[in-house]
Amino acid sequence: MKSVARIVVVGSSNTDMVARTPRIPGPGETVLGGEFIMTQGGKGANQAVAAARLGAQVTLVARVGQDVFGTQAIASINTAGVDTSYIVRDDTAPSGVALIFVDDRGQNSIVVAPGANSRLSPADVDAARPAFEAASVVVLQLEIPLDTVTRAIELAKDLGKTVVLNPAPVPAQPLPMAGVDVVIPNEVEAAMLLGHSISGPYEARDAAVALVRRLGVGAAVVTVGSKGAVVATMDRVQEIPGKKVQAVDTTAAGDCFTGALATAIAEGMALGPAAHFANAAAALACTRVGAQSSMPFRNEVEAFIGRR
Repeated sequence: MKSVARIVVVGSSNTDMVARTPRIPGPGETVLGGEFIMTQGGKGANQAVAAARLGAQVTLVARVGQDVFGTQAIASINTAGVDTSYIVRDDTAPSGVALIFVDDRGQNSIVVAPGANSRLSPADVDAARPAFEAASVVVLQLEIPLDTVTRAIELAKDLGKTVVLNPAPVPAQPLPMAGVDVVIPNEVEAAMLLGHSISGPYEARDAAVALVRRLGVGAAVVTVGSKGAVVATMDRVQEIPGKKVQAVDTTAAGDCFTGALATAIAEGMALGPAAHFANAAAALACTRVGAQSSMPFRNEVEAFIGRR
């Protein structure tokens, strides 16, 4: 019998404003689009909702503004089953928003105005210590200040917790990798971390190994979109084949993968099977529009895996 997954996610919460368009516009270009959707997003909130829908007990540490976007974000996250006790309402900054274009192939382009996310502080992390103490896995991304990420890693390691880092967006300054157990970049982010391009699973395999050796993390999981993922540790490399689906919107697929992987790890699953599970969850997320609204439930993922 698997153990209950208890997870803390420290990260961003945004309102996503999504416009469908035949193609992503170039510089200076106006494209007449189609459907407009406003939904809840932000990498931290997305990953928290993904984990909660997959059966984890999740607490989100975040900041939103004293505005309608913040109120709606908390209500939506709470409805998904995430503990919102440590979401701070900021008196001086608005809630974060993301402007997203999604083209006819399901590919996307995103601009984020972080708002209150940029004010999530190390003190907010310290205030959430009880949640850290109750969890087994701490999940982080980089839409919040790096000193807050660093403090979350320090607290997690002081308490003996597993740290999962999705290094997105990749910052210009060095990442706080000391204490990270699993790093989960996509192929673009891995290339940025390593300083060279990655064009497919074979190169992703080499990149995953290089990330482990260069960054000193316990494991690297490089996602390669529909082609799957590569899992590397110091002594083993595994290629996780992709799942074929008709992609509608890839906006939060990476966040779904991270939340699912963290859930599987927290349940005691080995890293290879955990990546298989996460890959299936992310594939399902691509078949639906939106960020948090696209996250699949546990029974859907298990049925999808069962269909092979």
